[in-house]
Amino acid sequence: MNEIVHQLGELFLGAVPTILIVLIFYFVFRSIFFKPLLAVMAEREARTAGARKAAEAAQAAAAEKVKQYEEALKQARGQVYAEQEAARKKALEERGALLQQARAKTAKEVGEAKSRVEGEVAGARRDLEGTIGELAAEIARRVLQPTGPAGEAR
Repeated sequence: MNEIVHQLGELFLGAVPTILIVLIFYFVFRSIFFKPLLAVMAEREARTAGARKAAEAAQAAAAEKVKQYEEALKQARGQVYAEQEAARKKALEERGALLQQARAKTAKEVGEAKSRVEGEVAGARRDLEGTIGELAAEIARRVLQPTGPAGEAR
C-alpha cells in the first residue's frame, strides 16, 4: 500500500506543472479573451435593448401620427359631407323656386286661356242670339211652305 501511495504522490507531483499551466492559461484567457468578449457582448445587449426601446418609441409615435391622420381625415370627410349637404339643400331650394315659378307661370297662362275661351263663348252666344230670330223664321218658313206633288219642297 505504501507503494501505491508513493506512486500517487509522484503522479500528483508530475501533474502540478500541468495544473499550473492550465491555471495560467485560464487567467490569461480570462483577462485577454473572455473579459473583452463579455464586455462586447454586454455592450451589444445594451445597444440591442436601446434599439428596441427606440423602435417601440418610434412605433408608438407612428401609431399616434396614424391616429392624428385618421382624425384629420375624419374631420375632412365631415366637412366634405357638410358642404355636399349644403349644396344639395341649395340645389333643392333652387329647384323648388323654379318649380314655383313654373307653376305660377302655368297658372297665369291657364287663367288667360280660360278668360279667352270664356270671351269667345260669350261672343259666340251673342252671335247666336242675334241670329236666333232669323233662324227661327227660316225654319218656320220651310216647315210651313207648301210641298209639291212628290212631297218635296220647291
